Amino acid sequence: MNDTSTRTRTAATDAGWHVDDRCTNCDVSRQLAPGLIDEVDGRSAVVRQPLDAAEERLLHAAAFACHTRSVRPPAGHRLDRDLDPYPLPFDATVSLCGHNAPMTAAANSYLVRRPSGGQVMVDTPRWSEALAARFEALGPVSDVLLTHQDHAAHGRAYADRFGARLWIHEGDLAAAPDADQVLRGTGAVEITDGVVAHPLPGHTRGSVVYVADDRYCFSGDSFYWSRTTGDIEVVENVTWYSIEALAASLARTADALRFEWLLPGHGDRKHLTAAEARRRMRALVTRTATLRPRPVDFTATRW
Repeated sequence: MNDTSTRTRTAATDAGWHVDDRCTNCDVSRQLAPGLIDEVDGRSAVVRQPLDAAEERLLHAAAFACHTRSVRPPAGHRLDRDLDPYPLPFDATVSLCGHNAPMTAAANSYLVRRPSGGQVMVDTPRWSEALAARFEALGPVSDVLLTHQDHAAHGRAYADRFGARLWIHEGDLAAAPDADQVLRGTGAVEITDGVVAHPLPGHTRGSVVYVADDRYCFSGDSFYWSRTTGDIEVVENVTWYSIEALAASLARTADALRFEWLLPGHGDRKHLTAAEARRRMRALVTRTATLRPRPVDFTATRW
């Protein structure tokens, strides 16, 4: 660690809010508290203390999402549970669940409201009866949609609590062998009104992208928005199944993925115009076709 980063982290800790040593550099807190939390020497750090109540709320949002509970308030203080913002609405349709789970490697999860007043859940936060009751208070949850095996840990618990159907692709069925609905092959499948599953083998054999209302794309770990490159990217350095299969999947599917919101499991979210999303996805197809297998290296992710 260089002297500058040591002073930055020490000063932030001494002043109040800080990130403890359990941080795994998952990027979640940086997404939620930009300008307050940044990456320092391969992990998150509080680089500036909050100036007002709005910034305090951003740090609480980061703290209640952090899967290791590493975002900590000043010494002698506890997190204010009244400032737990989750589920955190992006708009009238989609909310971020927060409370990311250690068993899903800190994956983001989402609630998607349907015109009927019901909801579907895409991937899951950490299991909590209190959270389940909070989510259900917004409307009944009919389906829990798993994007792939890495995010399956709490699927059954939430599906049972909601009386919902649990979905996974056959390629990752070993992670949820008691799923109620199994997607097969590579053809698109309508889950419920306006929600379509697009199997996308690559990151894992059974990866799936879900699109709601031709507007919201829940991409799991297949692709994400990178702040580093300012573009949609695949996680080429963490591909468990096959980068060649992912390239083929994108080439087959990209034009069918009509969306404006990119909402991944890992990596940042992005709101685009439909035309820009289509253009960037076509460019991603071209770039991914040039990639070749490489060893798994979590530290090489371009957040």
